[in-house]
Amino acid sequence: MHIRPIAPDLYVSGQILPEDLDHLASVGIRALVCNRPDGEAGDQPDFATLEEAARARGIATAYLPIGGEVSAEDQAPAFAEALATLPRPLLAFCRTGNRSEKVASAARARAAAGPAPSDGAIRHAVVIVGGGSAGIATAASLLKRKPGLDVAVIEPSEDHFYQPGFTMVGGGVFKPSDTLRKTREVLPRGASWIRERVTGFAPESNTVRLASGKDVIYEVLVVAMGNRLAWDKVEGLEAALGQNGVTSNYRHDLAPYTWQLVQQLAKGAGATRALFTQPPMPIKCAGAPQKAMYLACSEWEDRKALSGIEVEFHNAGGVLFGVPEYVPALMETVARYGIDLRFNSSLVAVDGKAREATFRTEAGDITRSFDMLHAVPPQEANPVIAASPLADAAGYAEVDPHTLRAPRWPNVFALGDGCSTPNAKTAAAARKQGPVVAVNVLAALDGNAPVASYDGYGSCPLTVDRGHIVLAEFTYGGKLAPTLPTWLIDGTRPSRLAWHLKADALPPIYWKGMLKGREWLVPPAPLL
Repeated sequence: MHIRPIAPDLYVSGQILPEDLDHLASVGIRALVCNRPDGEAGDQPDFATLEEAARARGIATAYLPIGGEVSAEDQAPAFAEALATLPRPLLAFCRTGNRSEKVASAARARAAAGPAPSDGAIRHAVVIVGGGSAGIATAASLLKRKPGLDVAVIEPSEDHFYQPGFTMVGGGVFKPSDTLRKTREVLPRGASWIRERVTGFAPESNTVRLASGKDVIYEVLVVAMGNRLAWDKVEGLEAALGQNGVTSNYRHDLAPYTWQLVQQLAKGAGATRALFTQPPMPIKCAGAPQKAMYLACSEWEDRKALSGIEVEFHNAGGVLFGVPEYVPALMETVARYGIDLRFNSSLVAVDGKAREATFRTEAGDITRSFDMLHAVPPQEANPVIAASPLADAAGYAEVDPHTLRAPRWPNVFALGDGCSTPNAKTAAAARKQGPVVAVNVLAALDGNAPVASYDGYGSCPLTVDRGHIVLAEFTYGGKLAPTLPTWLIDGTRPSRLAWHLKADALPPIYWKGMLKGREWLVPPAPLL
């Protein structure tokens, strides 16, 4: 291993091996940047192995591979970000060190052309806060349209989740690993990753504030932070989760427990009770509470166990679904499974050890015992947005419902679960919103008004059993908006083809389409 300096506190070398790390730590190296793609050679350790070993020695890491279609120039913005945020001394490596030297030179050239401000702030043309579905989709759409655009994504988590798949994990259809990727794997090529937590917004000075104390200055801001799952709003719920029959598909780590409980109840003898809850709107995917229930009932029906299980659906609202055209098929499903519908019934407390849940109803509080409780948490605006000038009265990022631009800040846009649009909060909505925001952001960078419009589209594939789905698709005002011809899929009736769309087609569309900037069937409509 030959290490050569190319700038103060910046070094490059050939391939680093796990056994080199003790030496590197002893000579003071505090960060490693890997520029060699995994799998380039058979004797090459993968980055995950090196990352784990480096962290054990207090060495920070970043993975910025160069090779194939990814050039040193492509990775220069991300490398510049690594230089700005990782501790020094920093060592970058590839097979020989040549690619690392090229990308380091390109990054330093960018810095020389536009030096960082004296106050230490980080500057980017477009800053996207949130690396979930909406944020990554917007970044990908931007870079597809304008390669080389200076885009940064602020996201503290190293994990990225396919949240629509959680229900399928809870129904025994998907594995948990099917719904998880590393953030670095889904981040679009050319985008910088600022792995920090946002603590505030100062739109009057085009500033995002980070937990580290640093400021990020933007020309255009995109807010995609999502909403908050307010587990704490139900007394005892958070402490009860994951044990004593209390579960929720709204958390990746708990969805497997849902499936475990479904299987256990299918084997039980004697009468048992399963409770499913839905909190007040708005929530992520308004159909998800029902989907968990219907998939469980389908499994119990297949195992001839349903007759011994009392199923109750406690819905804080007064209707089964907000778009009337889909209700008849859902009511038929409720009747098929013998579900006891309880409207205007809100979960307010859980005693896990006693296996009791308390609900607030119009007639007063009632307590129900359970063997299984699938609880959906109340949801509210992200507290960072709510405390900022970007918020509306409810705490959500305020935007025009069509252009997705903030009314008070012409260089600020928002999308996804954390914005004020009155649409269903679904991944399908984010998929439709991302291209609209991308087009309007590029217009804003050119000093122009928005040119693209979002129609409020959302989709909720309601899994009525393991094999059939009621495919709800609608725009603002509950107007039906089927993507495919109704002779192929009548969304108001259970369909096997819709099941295959959900189970087989939508995951690759998400990973390989939406997160890659491929806008299949969702081209941005012009603003009329």
